[in-house]
Amino acid sequence: MADETGEPADENKTAADGAPESGNDAAAQKSDGTGGDDTGGDDTGGDELAADAAAPSPGTERILNQEEIDSLLGFDASEDPLQDKSGIRAIINSALVSYERLPMLEIVFDRLVRLMTTSLRNFTSDNVEVSLDNITSIRFGDYLNSIPLPAILSVFRAEQLDNYGLFTVDSNLIYSIVDVLLGGRRGTSAMRIEGRPYTTIERSLVQRMIEVILQDMSHAFEPLAPVNFQLDRLETNPRFAAIARPANAAILVKLRIDMEDRGGRTELLLPYATLEPIRKLLLQQFMGEKFGRDSIWESHLC
Repeated sequence: MADETGEPADENKTAADGAPESGNDAAAQKSDGTGGDDTGGDDTGGDELAADAAAPSPGTERILNQEEIDSLLGFDASEDPLQDKSGIRAIINSALVSYERLPMLEIVFDRLVRLMTTSLRNFTSDNVEVSLDNITSIRFGDYLNSIPLPAILSVFRAEQLDNYGLFTVDSNLIYSIVDVLLGGRRGTSAMRIEGRPYTTIERSLVQRMIEVILQDMSHAFEPLAPVNFQLDRLETNPRFAAIARPANAAILVKLRIDMEDRGGRTELLLPYATLEPIRKLLLQQFMGEKFGRDSIWESHLC
């Protein structure tokens, strides 16, 4: 059939003859350098391809690295747990900021500092200076994890408030109190012996100091509301001093006690549940704040 008509055979022959010629022409142009782009050569073309690969396309999104993710979430392994958080953790903990806005609480603790200065001078017969570092809000679980050990943790009970609080005394203050009460020389730092539990004498002396401070706390709260603080127990393991759930909010008061060249820190922790019965009193701007009565408005309302 192909020989009789002749047309299909001619077409196939023409296509077969033309393919090698076009391939030979392309090879000749490539060898002569006349084919392709003459403007940039191979180097310019490679640079353009690299630039196109490096530039993000409009449809792609940049992936955050680990540091940017930690900064966004507010996580930092090297940061202090008591420092202010940032990122999403700051939003989660933003509810704790309202607990700091208790004006009368600062007045109560300022009064406590003055009372402690006088009572500890009488207790130690030494020149004692008590200073208030700061008042912050913190979750109870975070505070237990941040307590520097060894330390003595005193659990006390607020009778009228029907709840508990925590008083922490660090090792520097413990050895300083023991050194002062037992007649240690002035001008020498207290000796610290690490790796051993506190003796009965050391615990007894620290307990006496804590009882003096709790009595001053009762006097400090007395103008606001009568509250008696009684010592419940002494602990050295933070796990045995749990007085609230780890997620509960609490007020943390840091105090510094200096006795000339000796001293240390003590921390007072009051859960917000403990202060809840007197919360309205703590929200006052000044002692005995009351709203005046307007007889005209009372007559209109009647």
